[in-house]
Amino acid sequence: MSPTPGSGELARRIMRRHARSFSWAARLLPAQLRADAAILYAWCRRCDDAVDRAPDPGTAQAALVCLREELDLIYGPAALGDPVLAGMQDLVARRGLPRFPADELLDGMAMDLGRVRYQSRDELLVYCHRVAGTVGLMMAHLMGVRDPRALRRADDLGIAMQLTNICRDVAEDQQRDRVYVPAELLGPGLLPSEAGPRLRTAIGEMLRWADDFYRSGDAGLPALPAACAGAIRAARLIYADIGRVIARRGYDVLSGRVVVSRARKLWLIARALFGTLMARAWPSPAGGRAAL
Repeated sequence: MSPTPGSGELARRIMRRHARSFSWAARLLPAQLRADAAILYAWCRRCDDAVDRAPDPGTAQAALVCLREELDLIYGPAALGDPVLAGMQDLVARRGLPRFPADELLDGMAMDLGRVRYQSRDELLVYCHRVAGTVGLMMAHLMGVRDPRALRRADDLGIAMQLTNICRDVAEDQQRDRVYVPAELLGPGLLPSEAGPRLRTAIGEMLRWADDFYRSGDAGLPALPAACAGAIRAARLIYADIGRVIARRGYDVLSGRVVVSRARKLWLIARALFGTLMARAWPSPAGGRAAL
């Protein structure tokens, strides 16, 4: 099976436009795996946009039904004409991607329908697993990882990145009537813009959760193929650096979007490559997994 002509180039354009942090790290992947990661990202972006860009909850619900039907087609035998779907179908066939992470990702999209509020850390971590841990699982499968322990670490790394994204995007999410900061941290019924100093304290606590999951994800890096570990380490460092910038701002996430500079990304990529070489030369014992 081969994807519809042009699906690969479309996927690369989508990733360059939307996945700015990951696209930097992806340059370190082997060429074929980099192309496959772009195809996976393009499908994930399609799912995300279908829900986020819907004008109302009813339209978003209908879009989600359509996405589930498309997933049936992706895992079905008939050739598909849509370049994003055809690319994903080819990826499933070539790489043996299991379906359950894709189904769980759509379950996570369903959690974004309508007004979003979470009461506890546990509820938030379920969401983070579904919308991002599952992507970590699919990426690990693309790299040929099948060890259940290593897959759990990939899940944790995705969770860490999603927690970081949530902290960065608090103001933008509130405009969409989505509050991911748990009420147990923010205060019952409060919006981030109403929480005052409690919001900064909450963001600091959530970034500490993210750090725990980053450390757990780090323990899985030695299980990756040598040609891939540097890229994933670079993505991890770039995402985690968003948290560093937020902390430097005193955990103020309402006064403007946090970005990591181009120069800083280049330095982090170099650090990732060096760290990967050192880890291969002098491996250290694996740490424990962060608690879901």
